[in-house]
Amino acid sequence: MTTVHEATYDLLRSLGLTTLFGNPGSTEEPFLKNFPADFAYVLALQEASAVAMADGYAQSSGRPVHVNLHTAPGTGNAMGSLVTAWHNKTPMIVTAGQQTRTMSLSEPMLTNVRPTQLPEPYVKWSHEPMRAQDIPEAFMRALATAVQPPAGPVYLSLPLDDWDEPASGTAQVRRVSTRVAPDPAELDRFAEILAASRQPMLVIGAGVDRAGGWAEAVALAERSRAPVWQPPFADRVGFPQHHPQFQGLLPPAIGPLAEKLVGYDTVLVIGAPVFRYYPYVPGRRGYLPDGTRLLHVTDDPAEAARAPVGDSLVGDVTLACAGLAERLPPTDRPLPPHRPAPPDAAGDTPLSPDALFGALAAEWPSDGIVVPESPSNLSVLHRQLTITRPGSYYKMASGGLGFALPAAVGIALAQRDTRQHRPVVAVIGDGSFQYSPQALWTAAQHRLPVVFVVPVNQEYGVLKAFAELEETPGVPGLELPGLDIPGIARGYGCTAHQVESVDEFRAAFRAALGTEGPTVLAVPITRDVAPLL
Repeated sequence: MTTVHEATYDLLRSLGLTTLFGNPGSTEEPFLKNFPADFAYVLALQEASAVAMADGYAQSSGRPVHVNLHTAPGTGNAMGSLVTAWHNKTPMIVTAGQQTRTMSLSEPMLTNVRPTQLPEPYVKWSHEPMRAQDIPEAFMRALATAVQPPAGPVYLSLPLDDWDEPASGTAQVRRVSTRVAPDPAELDRFAEILAASRQPMLVIGAGVDRAGGWAEAVALAERSRAPVWQPPFADRVGFPQHHPQFQGLLPPAIGPLAEKLVGYDTVLVIGAPVFRYYPYVPGRRGYLPDGTRLLHVTDDPAEAARAPVGDSLVGDVTLACAGLAERLPPTDRPLPPHRPAPPDAAGDTPLSPDALFGALAAEWPSDGIVVPESPSNLSVLHRQLTITRPGSYYKMASGGLGFALPAAVGIALAQRDTRQHRPVVAVIGDGSFQYSPQALWTAAQHRLPVVFVVPVNQEYGVLKAFAELEETPGVPGLELPGLDIPGIARGYGCTAHQVESVDEFRAAFRAALGTEGPTVLAVPITRDVAPLL
């Protein structure tokens, strides 16, 4: 007799879902019993870290991923990271144990009372099977749902007494395509508008990187000879930043962004929302300057529906870029001016963010991957560090802290498992560092060569910038004295140093890149509050 437990693991094996992230609980042990030798269990010390690690792993490997949580409390612990996975459009199956069906009517301890509602709206599908025998088929549907564009997490609540029940047969393994071609007629129309444009602009976002479309985006940019900008709050980089047509980042507010569009008669946004705004700064032009037309290409129907302006074309962004490049006639439009070089910064101590990130850029490995979560210094990091290869930049798209540290661990695991072995560097502010330091233990246990660079300003700098913008003086809780970053890191098994100068940092960073296992470099920086916009 084949049990539900056996049938489920056979299916997971067939689907390639043999790496499981989690933090085990009593309601999950019946699923985890006799864990197969050909599966890998990646232990996180907290559920939020488990989900963020899995998020990084899925994005970097290009594969869907499986996370196992502990019924309702574990799902609650993980919700912040689940919100981020939703906004990151990460294909992820989240399973959570449920109390035994036998006692469910009386709601014993650890019952997930409304299991399908608990993770909503941040999952694409949420389900608790009516019968034990439905579990394998539920996994198959979950995977098919998670990978279809826009990809995202799904949730299965699985009662603990289902696993030894007899299976009803072998689950059918099915293939589900993940590319939806854009409407050819709309591509024709978009191409005609671009061809007739006097001064077009391209805004190329994270969706291009997710879809593997760098080459197609470059071909479109070069065919159109248009300037290329990165959209606000992009969680991935979809265009080479050393390309002569790349101009920089658009600001994340309505008024300042509209000012950047002045002079362009057509703006084509590809693989990004229109637009992600925060804070609310309306400006005098509205969303677009007079005389500017906006075109939008996305694989996310909801993103198209909520765009406040413009015409949206729903479909695979890589296919759209290729289709538009093929349709555009040659043009002799002048190329845009080159982006200015980043400023040099003095190396006085404490270092300025420009000096620190300039030193980081000087030592940056050509195939490096950066995972940033230093909100008050992010614009400086972008000014100094140039992303030149696909799959090199992963940031949380949700706005919630706690992603970068565990995500970097998951990305490093993916680099090892896929045998790419690209260096992984996380840049995490001392405030952000406190949200998920438990993930350092997992990095140390797996001896992952991640370098964690921690700018230490002993404050929530970005909140001080918001306080200035919002004219809200006297906000409490913005100072962070007394945090021993190297001490915390050593406690979890990492190599850790505090470095003060540019020369110390560069030497320590070079050494860390060649170290087996994780290294944390704490770097005191100036406490100047950079303006948000």
